Amino acid sequence: MGDEQLKQDVRQGKVSPEHLVDLIVSLQAELLAARQRIRELEQHLPTPPTAKLDQPFSMRAEEQRQHARSNKPQKRKKPKRHGRVTTADKIARAERTEKVFPAGIPPADCRRSHVRPVWRFESGRAVLVAYEIYRGPKNQYGQIPGVFGRSEFAVEIVVAIAFLVHGVGLSFDKVCQVLTFFQQLRLPKSQADALLRQLSRHWEKEFDTLCTLLAHAAVVHADETRWSLNSVWAFLSEQARVLLFGVHKDAGTLKTILDPETFEGVLVSDDAAVYATFTIAQKCWAHLLRKAIKLTLQEPDHEGYRTFTDRLLEIYRAACRARDDGRLSDAGRTARVEGLEQRVYDLCSAQWLADEPPGDGCRNDYRLLVNELMRLMLAKELFPFVTAPAVTQPNGATAPVAGTNNEAERTLRGSADARKTGRTSKTPAGARRRTILMSVLESLRLYLTEWTLASVIAEVTRWMEAGRSCFEDLLIKLKIPRPEDSILDRIFPKVEMATS
Repeated sequence: MGDEQLKQDVRQGKVSPEHLVDLIVSLQAELLAARQRIRELEQHLPTPPTAKLDQPFSMRAEEQRQHARSNKPQKRKKPKRHGRVTTADKIARAERTEKVFPAGIPPADCRRSHVRPVWRFESGRAVLVAYEIYRGPKNQYGQIPGVFGRSEFAVEIVVAIAFLVHGVGLSFDKVCQVLTFFQQLRLPKSQADALLRQLSRHWEKEFDTLCTLLAHAAVVHADETRWSLNSVWAFLSEQARVLLFGVHKDAGTLKTILDPETFEGVLVSDDAAVYATFTIAQKCWAHLLRKAIKLTLQEPDHEGYRTFTDRLLEIYRAACRARDDGRLSDAGRTARVEGLEQRVYDLCSAQWLADEPPGDGCRNDYRLLVNELMRLMLAKELFPFVTAPAVTQPNGATAPVAGTNNEAERTLRGSADARKTGRTSKTPAGARRRTILMSVLESLRLYLTEWTLASVIAEVTRWMEAGRSCFEDLLIKLKIPRPEDSILDRIFPKVEMATS
């Protein structure tokens, strides 16, 4: 009897209740018997090949189990010696020996104190040099040029590692491979990590100087993105480039670096709420234009969206021409801005005055874009880049104020890629170290006519000899007072540096 026939017989009363009870009991018995048979068959089945084992099944683990079953004492292999190479062995491998005397003391009045081997880059390869340190009559020691403290690696090697790790984004393993392949320098990654910790400690003061210069800049580009630890924030000015890794994207962090109440320059940013309290703000035109272009791609047959996008792009291009026109005076540029604001009003007024309620789809996106343009235009945040004077970098290069925030976005592109591939710092100490090294290296681009390893090393070596950096020189020239406490310690509590 089929299921449908049974249902029909029950409805018509042809099947008695006793018969139904007997049918249910028989089905339950068959179900129990089938489950018992399944359990019996499962016991004879082999373990699935993809099942996860609780015990390791490597050769070493199996050897350990065999030794445990045999009850024989396991012979331990004598480990190979991987300790430090003695100083005497390093001196014996040195390619040459140089004498280092205290500054201002005749060599005849000095006596030899000790010998220190130092690795350097010369002619594209690593060279081990033995420096004979001489001591003066009042215990003055000779200083090895271009070496931090008692390090056995010159500053050019440390800076190269910092650039490859944090600038290029290579892992410590790959950096060590690069140094071995190109410079014939065999360096364990633990040593490379220690060298970066040392360099970041030496550059902590420079980071505070950069933050002070940033707070007194004429133009600052700001942008942020997510990171492995909280967020990464970029602040780019004509005098400094400060990158903050592992910080919160909130008003407190922004106020520590760039206080809206005291900053007198132009802030170029997107329309995020955290940037809403600055006196002079330039909102990014690229964000606005991308929203308009998106409408034309979503609805290519909509003539109104195409006309709106074309006219908005024409307004931006006209603003760029007015900014770059050397024939215009300040009053002339101000008059051009008034005309540009009128064109924005003419473009958006019909939709803006209609005051439509929120909707769905492209129509609502268009409404939001029009409201955003009108709000920014009324707040005088669309065209400050037209009237702001061009800025000059310390290396002599002059650049006009940009109407977009693309430079800050490009600066964060590498950090965003590192976040996606898991090549970011995992601890606050690593984020602090990365912040210091990246900020100093990127800021040097503004002070050097050619940004190469040779020019960076020459500048850093000059810092060590003069006792102050080019950032400090500019701070003194501008007569800007230093902050009473460390800005770095306010952002990152000082902890022991760890691997990034």
